[in-house]
Amino acid sequence: MKTDIAIAQEAKLAHIKDVAAKYGISEDDLELYGKYKAKLSDELMEKTKNNPDGKLILVTAINPTPAGEGKTTTSIGLAQAFGKLGKNCLLALREPSLGPCFGIKGGAAGGGYAQVVPMEDLNLHFTGDFHAITSANNLLAALLDNHIQQGNALQIDTRQIVWKRCMDMNDRALRNIVVGLGAKSDGFVREDHFVITVATEIMAILCLASDMADLKKRLSEIIVAYNYDGEPVTAGQLQAVGAMAALLKDAMKPNLIQTLEHTGAIVHGGPFANIAHGCNSVRATRAALKIADYVITEAGFGADLGAEKFFDIKCRKAGLKPDAVVLVATIRALKYNGGVPKAELSAENLDALKKGVCNLEKHIENLQQFGVPIVVTLNSFLTDTPAEYEFVRDFCESRGCEFALSEVWEKGGEGGVALANKVLKTLEEKPSAFKPLYPDDMPLKEKIETVATKIYGADGVSYAPAAEKTLAKLTELGFGNLPVCIAKTQYSLSDDQHKLGRPTGFTVNVRDVYVSAGAGFVVVLTGAIMTMPGLSKTPAAYGIDVDENGRITGLF
Repeated sequence: MKTDIAIAQEAKLAHIKDVAAKYGISEDDLELYGKYKAKLSDELMEKTKNNPDGKLILVTAINPTPAGEGKTTTSIGLAQAFGKLGKNCLLALREPSLGPCFGIKGGAAGGGYAQVVPMEDLNLHFTGDFHAITSANNLLAALLDNHIQQGNALQIDTRQIVWKRCMDMNDRALRNIVVGLGAKSDGFVREDHFVITVATEIMAILCLASDMADLKKRLSEIIVAYNYDGEPVTAGQLQAVGAMAALLKDAMKPNLIQTLEHTGAIVHGGPFANIAHGCNSVRATRAALKIADYVITEAGFGADLGAEKFFDIKCRKAGLKPDAVVLVATIRALKYNGGVPKAELSAENLDALKKGVCNLEKHIENLQQFGVPIVVTLNSFLTDTPAEYEFVRDFCESRGCEFALSEVWEKGGEGGVALANKVLKTLEEKPSAFKPLYPDDMPLKEKIETVATKIYGADGVSYAPAAEKTLAKLTELGFGNLPVCIAKTQYSLSDDQHKLGRPTGFTVNVRDVYVSAGAGFVVVLTGAIMTMPGLSKTPAAYGIDVDENGRITGLF
């Protein structure tokens, strides 16, 4: 089979205005970025705001493994399958970060014959949204340091600065730095830090803001530091809001592209789910719901991270009510959870499958706690056997889940028709009774412990002294009613990436806590999770090139 990038580059794309027209979107409602990309206008949002909502379908997955799961591929293939069935369906996805593109993971536009295109544009600079977010973040950092240099009227305690600079790249050398070295005119010497753009509060705010007024309100509430009396200092007090909003004006508008089969895909925002809230923008999802009868969206990494944050943060904040969940797994990943080395995953091994299926079982149980009906799908690989399929099918159906095989990587939309029919059946026969995991008024520590015990399966939570102190302070400052966004390894249900399957008898270790007041959640750092990733020994960047005709190779 051809590589993903070869398939994408050989595809015949429709003009984006023709893709939009299928959904009743006129050319006047588009802001074109060439032939194949466009932003949806604010006027379109206003015109459609009173339309009835379509059905919202979340795609999530088991914990990722080196064997691969194909969550985005499944989302795209499912949308294409809805198109094959004559359904009016839109995708609502996240934009990829440059960090993983040049790091280990590679691109994030799907795979095989289930891709969104133009994939090179999407995986690289796209429409500039991430650059705008990076610029707004670093403008605030510059204004903060300038305020201190120009006399520090707000009495900022330089030992209690919490705002960090950012860039959309994996660069471990920037995790902990010193700024202001040199002459007195070069600034105040202090320790500083970088995070990756997709972990920033600006990214979260852009993805949760409903309009420009809401964006500016959220930006004004960002806490950048504390003063000598221990009181919060905000971006509003630094007079940063107007300029930041100006940088984000165009980035606020959702982007429209297409799949290989010309299904519309609204791709907007891109917070990671292991270190941020892991969902595309509220504006994109709401726009899709007002335009299409069915909206397929996804949340990052496993259901313990992306789906939990989708439900407890995005749906809670935006008033969304998901109608169904598709849970993606692979035979290979389940065998890996059962202890089979990556090199041996192609051989049939029912014993390992029976051992590793506990990871899938826990994710099913977790999703059932939110009251949303579940369809489990196996992303098909050529090495899978009928006996392995039947085991997983029986396992899922005995737990009240619909089950379907997905062959979208190989066959595109046609390979997802069986899954699409199961989803449609579920929507028709099993009404959603969605509810978040915990109430707003539950204390912060209880929220953390609820997620840790009910979703991760932990026995309890331990807190570093500094984290304990911060939780008490945030409660005192009035942030106790916010949801929690737990930063945790994606590779395990625990906070230790080496514990596969369904670990038991462990404690989640909270090492730090801070509030993203503008975004409206409290971030909880666990285990060894980093908010600025590093590159591997052989990063994907080594294999990426562009030929004399301008054609990019090696991106995925």
